[in-house]
Amino acid sequence: HVQLVESGGGLVQPGGSLRLSCAASGFTFNTYPMSWYRQAPGKVRELVASITSTGGTTNYADSVKGRFTISRDNAKNTAYLQMNSLKPDDTAVYYCNAFRATVISRDNYWGQGTQVTVSS
Repeated sequence: HVQLVESGGGLVQPGGSLRLSCAASGFTFNTYPMSWYRQAPGKVRELVASITSTGGTTNYADSVKGRFTISRDNAKNTAYLQMNSLKPDDTAVYYCNAFRATVISRDNYWGQGTQVTVSS
């Protein structure tokens, strides 16, 4: 069955760094674009970054541009989110997402989330 398992979250001081990982299984990882979302308490879930299936194109929310980097290793079925210069506003649960829509199907997979807390 399909699984997306996030790891790498934790407590970090402002200005610090974390690297999130998303290990995928149960589907053809290298054919799916991947994204990272986050949801802070009392706020809607928002898109943070996305990457195409080959890794050739990435996109970022304005709030994280220049600080976060999304990447993937299709040989390891894993996506990553490198987060630098973290701010308290980055505190949220971070979710990995795989989404693909075709003429005949629509697949939307989510991980369980990993907590990131930025605080001194």
